[in-house]
Amino acid sequence: MSEQKRCKRIPVEIELSISDLFKQDNVKIKNIEAPIVVKNISKTGVGFETEAVLPLEYYFNAKIELGNQESSLFVVLQIVRVEERGDKMFYGSQFVGRAEILDFIFDNYDKALGELE
Repeated sequence: MSEQKRCKRIPVEIELSISDLFKQDNVKIKNIEAPIVVKNISKTGVGFETEAVLPLEYYFNAKIELGNQESSLFVVLQIVRVEERGDKMFYGSQFVGRAEILDFIFDNYDKALGELE
């Protein structure tokens, strides 16, 4: 099964901003100020769209809030896929060094969404 389809994707609408990108070899791109809209999230990563053109294989820090302040996740994401969709770019990113606690947080968030439907 492909990496991007391995885990259930949860549709979300979360607005974030990327200000800096970095690579492991200390290469940095600063002051990007790219607003992004997270479209889906899973236990392995985040799908988002933006008007900015971002390079693959770069990393960025993100704070993702799922439902409430107690469910805030501070994560590092690596951009691994890109697809042009009209005037926007859709990116796939994966969590780097994902802690197992994320499974618990995602399961609870998915369960809460199911109860709202």
